[in-house]
Amino acid sequence: MLHIILVTVRPEIFHSFAEGLSSDPEVRLDQVTSGAEALGIVRTRSPHLVIVDSEVTDIDPLGLVREIISANAMVNTAVVSALSDDEFHDAAEGFGILCRLPLDSGPGEADGLLKKFRSVLL
Repeated sequence: MLHIILVTVRPEIFHSFAEGLSSDPEVRLDQVTSGAEALGIVRTRSPHLVIVDSEVTDIDPLGLVREIISANAMVNTAVVSALSDDEFHDAAEGFGILCRLPLDSGPGEADGLLKKFRSVLL
């Protein structure tokens, strides 16, 4: 079972994306609304993947990734960002982020993310 955390204050925007993740029988998806909540889970339950929305209210997305890595370097991350892939790569270089997701992520992006994530687990 893959434990995935989605950090967002905009669950309605990510409804179809979350449904895409949850439709996989091997995925347990939890949604939280703050970086603090996500860090609490990272420290106590060690999820496999944390997906960080571009709009987290209590910390900037890359700051949250930095905190996650500090708390548990074994947790993988993905970040929703409006930056292009090249801009995102420059901004997040060295963070070990699995991928950048577009702002309008839906079921196709959920499927692609799970395939990419599973490929690194092998």
